Amino acid sequence: MFKKSFSKLVALILAMACATGVCAATVDVAGVKFEDTIDQRGSKLVLNGAGVRYKAVFKVYSAGLYLPKKTSSAEEALSMSGAKRISITMLRDIDSNELGKLFTRGVEDNAAKTEMSKLIPGLIRMSQIFSDQKKLAAGDSFTFEWVPGTGGILTVKGRPQGEPFKEQEFFTALLRIWLGPVPADFKLKEALLAK
Repeated sequence: MFKKSFSKLVALILAMACATGVCAATVDVAGVKFEDTIDQRGSKLVLNGAGVRYKAVFKVYSAGLYLPKKTSSAEEALSMSGAKRISITMLRDIDSNELGKLFTRGVEDNAAKTEMSKLIPGLIRMSQIFSDQKKLAAGDSFTFEWVPGTGGILTVKGRPQGEPFKEQEFFTALLRIWLGPVPADFKLKEALLAK
């Protein structure tokens, strides 16, 4: 009798916790946990997908893409209005300057030549931010997020890095590193897009 009552009480407490949002589901990708939903500065975002960036056979980082609603289309993810976020957690140590260069190359690979001149100031600033970090160690994380009315915010190791990037085109160009026609990793692109 006591066991049944206790089990019902535990089930009721868990149900109430989940109903109030205390109980959030997570997705584990190579030991990195991504929440199913997040509150980004007042906007509710859903985890569209998550995966691992590989370089040869080595795991480099885990990434999770958050959008206002799920989509399996890269074009829709890039053009969708509202808040967005890509969260990245390193799975190995990397020279931050090298990472900044890789991101710049990823933007160049996925942007039209006519667009590049507008993106150069943002790329220089972003490369400097990563260069100032010196090194990102396994477990370090950073996010790129688009906040309507504010701009693109780059947060490294939990600290926002300077003023927001005001141009939405720049934020979209960064997302193309993972979602563009020449992504950093085709399997990661597939993992970031909801099935």
